[in-house]
Amino acid sequence: MVGIASDGEEAVRKYREMGEKPVIIIMDQRMPVKDGVSATQEILKLDPSATIFFGSADLHIEKEALAAGAKGFLLKPFRIEELLHAITEAASDKLKVKI
Repeated sequence: MVGIASDGEEAVRKYREMGEKPVIIIMDQRMPVKDGVSATQEILKLDPSATIFFGSADLHIEKEALAAGAKGFLLKPFRIEELLHAITEAASDKLKVKI
């Protein structure tokens, strides 16, 4: 499942309405209506197993994003290799927990 949301409120609504949930969510902080940290917290209340990464130009928000439950933080602009590495590590951590 692939989806795009133009603001945090839409992201939460779309997540709630999706039958098949996305494997990875990439969240930004700066969004209209609801910011990324708030949207992350709401999505994780709906589904604590959701895997959310922050991709943001706001380095000062990193600690707050991770405290909200994001699995990682990538400073924009980031390379696709950095994102793939972060996803691989998160998947590896989930597999370790399940064993």
